[in-house]
Amino acid sequence: MCGRYTVTQVDGRRIAERFGVREAAVERETLGRFNVCPTERILAVCGEDGEPGARGLRWGLIPPWARALGAGYEPINARAETAASKRPFAELFASAERRCLVIADGWYEWLRQERPRGARLPFRYTVDGGELFAFAGLWDVRRVAGQEVASATILTTTANPVCAPIHDRMPCVLASPEAEAAWLSPHVDAVAAAELLVPLEPTRCAAAPANPAVNRAGVEGPELLVVPEAQEEESQLRLV
Repeated sequence: MCGRYTVTQVDGRRIAERFGVREAAVERETLGRFNVCPTERILAVCGEDGEPGARGLRWGLIPPWARALGAGYEPINARAETAASKRPFAELFASAERRCLVIADGWYEWLRQERPRGARLPFRYTVDGGELFAFAGLWDVRRVAGQEVASATILTTTANPVCAPIHDRMPCVLASPEAEAAWLSPHVDAVAAAELLVPLEPTRCAAAPANPAVNRAGVEGPELLVVPEAQEEESQLRLV
């Protein structure tokens, strides 16, 4: 699964060039993030009108039956294996205009300690040495309590060998700019789109211990990427 992630980059121009969108559309509040949490605003690229465009979305897909924000089911993740056939994801999956790229440069997973009530140990995963990448996502716009809200969910798949020691699921990281373009393409149907949702090649992934302070929503800053000395040795032993 993916319950927290990072967009530590602050260069809007670099992000715009990487994903082929207008720099002016890259919301600055979504950048320089070390602890992106559910319900917060996230940076995505959507393929509306056949052209990719950056926009901010709420993380946690608002279903058609929602009557208030935060009052019920708002999935932050959806299983790639069933999203094409399960509500409320299936209709979105079938439409290229409702597929999106969620921009990131890392994500967190937590390892439970063996001792009872031991604090969970966070690990951060990166791709290609910390480069920008995109999760495959689905998004929609719903009117809730009189206002239109655009929201998204991140698709997940079976964990690759690097991620499996911590969790049996991992986010669907699209493998290349070509795969990202295909995910958004109106010429790619649901069957072909599903073929893009495979575990990322393990040689491209790396895991490193993170600061347990990331366990708390609302905590931010580069110090979250630095593990306290007291935890470092234990974390490394548990990962192997």
